[in-house]
Amino acid sequence: MNKRLPNRFLVSTSENRKSKIQNRKWMRIFAITFTFALGVAVAQAQQPKKVPRIAYFSAGSASSQASRLDVFQQGLRELGYVEGKDIIIEQRYAEGKLDRVAALAAELVGLKLDAIVTGGPAATRSAKEATATIPIVMGFDYDPVGSGVVASLARPGGNITGLSSLAPEISGKQLELLKEVLPRLSRVAVLGNSTEPGIGQLRKEAELVAAALKMQLQYLDILAPKDIGTAFEAATQGRAEAVLALSSFIIISQRTQIAELATKNRLPAIYPWPEFVEDGGLMTYGANSNDLFRRAATYVDKILKGAKPADLPVEQPKKFEFIINLKAAKQIGLTIPPNLLARADNVIK
Repeated sequence: MNKRLPNRFLVSTSENRKSKIQNRKWMRIFAITFTFALGVAVAQAQQPKKVPRIAYFSAGSASSQASRLDVFQQGLRELGYVEGKDIIIEQRYAEGKLDRVAALAAELVGLKLDAIVTGGPAATRSAKEATATIPIVMGFDYDPVGSGVVASLARPGGNITGLSSLAPEISGKQLELLKEVLPRLSRVAVLGNSTEPGIGQLRKEAELVAAALKMQLQYLDILAPKDIGTAFEAATQGRAEAVLALSSFIIISQRTQIAELATKNRLPAIYPWPEFVEDGGLMTYGANSNDLFRRAATYVDKILKGAKPADLPVEQPKKFEFIINLKAAKQIGLTIPPNLLARADNVIK
């Protein structure tokens, strides 16, 4: 005769069945959820990673910008970027033809870039006119505030930030170096472009130092390449004993011709950028351009990580360099004092 199980055992058996059913239900839900999540993860992994695309843009030539581009790329590598894998760099050069700069800027805007790095003021201004949204990083600019490119160094506003090469004391220091080379120096021809932003501050500083050193300055305006030959003729007629070249796009782009005319007229000259001595000039003293363009990579990195140009302060030069070209000195029969050679960052022999 079958014995009837107590009620407590019947209840327990019923609960176990319900528990097993619920466990199977939750396992099915978990399996479905896991499978969905895994599918999403696989799909995302299969999607190609978006590689940031930027541009290096200059009004000059590719050859004239080669060293600056190299140090900029080096700066990116130091930050962990591998070109072609983590970043793509478009390059555009106007080859010294200012009438091409605006068209190249418009072309770059059409590429929908993540940032544009400019190799000088002319490229910066054209890029600014072409876009108000794509971030622009200045490799250098003579006077970004005075020219209206940014609102202030501390808070640039808009879509532009980067480096400023403006250090007005440079022109005074250049005159002092010329005086050390030529202790009796009294007349200096100053080449510049009166339309360049920052030229006023450079001239003011030069005048203060010239007065202290009892020098007379002869200002010669270089507004176009055709003015260079005329300027040297005027310098000779004005009995100039040396030349000081201030920063300007035209002067930089025509540096070989200027260095050759200085040599031809046996005029010791000092310039603002190292490219001048590389192309035959005598001396250069100014902001270290390699340092500026290496630092430009840091701006790009911050922007690609979400920072806004308006919130990134414009930085000024931290390093300066003094270079002497002994080959150029020999060509004009000039002896450079040993103490000056010892202070040079680099001597070309």
